[in-house]
Amino acid sequence: MIYLQLFYTFFVIGIFTFGGGYAMLSLIQNEVVVNHAWVTAQEFTDMVAISQMTPGPIGINSATYIGYAVSGNIFGSMVATGAVMLPSFIIVLSICKIYSRFKKSNIFNLIMKTLRPIVVGMIAAAAAILITEENFIDYTSWLLFAGAFIACQWLKANPIFVIIIAGAIGYFIY
Repeated sequence: MIYLQLFYTFFVIGIFTFGGGYAMLSLIQNEVVVNHAWVTAQEFTDMVAISQMTPGPIGINSATYIGYAVSGNIFGSMVATGAVMLPSFIIVLSICKIYSRFKKSNIFNLIMKTLRPIVVGMIAAAAAILITEENFIDYTSWLLFAGAFIACQWLKANPIFVIIIAGAIGYFIY
């Protein structure tokens, strides 16, 4: 039964998420922490951190982690991961088949332009979810966040190096 719940939950998340893994985070958090209580808010935060540091898209890494955490085995990971990828696969396959017909259509272009601000809003919602007392425990954590943001956004530093350096700093501070 848990496998069907995992499949359904992550399939629905996959259907209603446009904009990639970060846009998925708010939906994933709502489903796995609030609706199903499969993981705690702290476990979700830890899962996001682990998913960001491991290779691959964060939405897929999150589904894999949650699937394993909920079922206790690799089959649960495979079910959740496959379910979250399946809608995108179907949608992209369908778009590829019809894109050449509709790429010059004003309606199609209007739909694509309309989706852009929605994606930005979903990514902003995911960022807002991660601003919690568990993540920002004191002013030092805010300074570390600000430094990482400045390094990536304005100094164009490599995010991998920023993660490694911020992790090392956090390790020595905390």
